[in-house]
Amino acid sequence: MKMIRNKRFIYSMLGIALLVVAFFVWRFRVTEPEFSLSTAKVERGTITNTITATGTLEATNTVVVGTQVSGVIEKIYVDFNSRVKKGQLIAELDKSTLLSSLENAEADLERAEANFEYQTAQLARNKILYEKGMLAKSDYDLILYNYKVSKAEVKSAKANLERAQRNVSYASIYSPIDGVVLNRAVEEGQTVAAAMNTPELFTITNDLSVMQVEANIDEADIGQLKVGQRVEFTVDAFPETTFNGNVSEIRLQPNENSNVVTYTAIITVNNPDLKLKPGMTASITVFIEEAHDVLTVKEKATRFTPDPQLLHLYLQHVAKIKPEKQQDAPKPPRNEENVLDSAHRLVWVVDNEDIYPVEVETGISDGTYIEITSGLQEGDLVLTSLELLDDRSFSLPENSGDDMKSPFIQERPKRNGAGGPPPH
Repeated sequence: MKMIRNKRFIYSMLGIALLVVAFFVWRFRVTEPEFSLSTAKVERGTITNTITATGTLEATNTVVVGTQVSGVIEKIYVDFNSRVKKGQLIAELDKSTLLSSLENAEADLERAEANFEYQTAQLARNKILYEKGMLAKSDYDLILYNYKVSKAEVKSAKANLERAQRNVSYASIYSPIDGVVLNRAVEEGQTVAAAMNTPELFTITNDLSVMQVEANIDEADIGQLKVGQRVEFTVDAFPETTFNGNVSEIRLQPNENSNVVTYTAIITVNNPDLKLKPGMTASITVFIEEAHDVLTVKEKATRFTPDPQLLHLYLQHVAKIKPEKQQDAPKPPRNEENVLDSAHRLVWVVDNEDIYPVEVETGISDGTYIEITSGLQEGDLVLTSLELLDDRSFSLPENSGDDMKSPFIQERPKRNGAGGPPPH
């Protein structure tokens, strides 16, 4: 019985010893580090830069038709949405008062002409007497004065007659353009008074097959707007339909509301099926820049630069696993900065576990993706992050002076003096 207990104790101690040895072997083991790489794939796509705004649909030409004379509306020949032609009679005012004024003007002209004939004859007779000295100069001057007054009265009577005739013509209202009656503001029998302001009778718009959006563009975006840019917009009446247009005018007059400054942009829109109506609110998108079927990559890939120490450790790891990869990797450029200039960037390409920098030429960006015009091919993988998964087992090399440098910076030859032996 005692022997069995001793065996159990020995086995227990051996088990504990094995566990302790296994723990220390695990704790002080030499293993390879593990890295996490995130990449972005170079793909073909479309990149657009846009600005958004709201606006109101309007007809390209709207005319308010009024009257220049007062009177009672006698006849109305059109209604809402009626199509009219230029010169078409659309309403008439009661002409009885105007015709009476016309008759009075005609009578006044006849009276003035009769008086003028009499004064002309008087002047001719008395001129002979005056020349013979048989008529005093004062009497002759009075006859000459009466003649000139009668002549002026004829001229005034003719003007009054023309005015009366014109007022009679104003009683007939004609359409000034080809278009559609958008609004009728009067009824038959209604009295209109043409005083300081011309009374509004009708609002007529031109053909609604072509309309315009008056959009309010924020002052922060107006500098990017140009005539001819493509526009897409939607209206609440047809939320699933996208309408197209083009910027046709950018007005210089600013609009200020609650300290917010906007500018009006006119967008011309084709409306062949007449779905769009004046007054509709449009939510517009103006395409400032567009690039279709181009190579694109996530823009963050052009801003990412791996940590030099971490990259050094990663390349050492790759060299241990695949030593031939270090020799096959392409020779990197000298410049290690991400942004070389406004059109060139430095990206880090991942190729079969290798990481090396490539200089690329870039185009437009939408803030998420950027156009690649040269330097990469479709399907290439570009590094966006490099992390060490287990940093408790591996400490990164310390950067002490020039001992720790990027693996892609080419070493300059040392000069005479401190820092290296003189050349032989």
